[in-house]
Amino acid sequence: MTATQRRGRKIMMTPGELDEFLAEQRTCRLATVSADGSPHVSALWFLWDGTALWLYSVVRSRRWADLRRDPRVAVAVDTGEDYGELRGVELSGAVEVVGEVPRTGELCAELDAVETRFARKYFGLDMLPHDGRHAWLRLTPQKVVSWDFRKLGPH
Repeated sequence: MTATQRRGRKIMMTPGELDEFLAEQRTCRLATVSADGSPHVSALWFLWDGTALWLYSVVRSRRWADLRRDPRVAVAVDTGEDYGELRGVELSGAVEVVGEVPRTGELCAELDAVETRFARKYFGLDMLPHDGRHAWLRLTPQKVVSWDFRKLGPH
């Protein structure tokens, strides 16, 4: 990660807290830019490996078309109902495609661990079932901003 968080140091997550938070959350919101310049936000399942955010996206989607044209994204993962419980992470940078498009299960060493962890997290399986409709995107974030309002104390 090339940029460090300047504001909100009191509420930012430590690297360990960030890893734990991203491991336990299931859904992120991915923002892309459409051809006409309008923003598009969509929900996706994801996997965090400690360095990169892995996104398994339908390839026949507005999101995929946007990313093929402009790979820059912002991703938000957050939770909490009351103000004092709010926690989250925003990651931004450019995504890159990993593996074949669409993914059919061809050998790809770079995806072995990712697909096993993703299959366990979301399907309770040891192997990811490939449907020929999805492909992998990797976001190695250039900027990460986090917050954990629980660190502010009781409200």
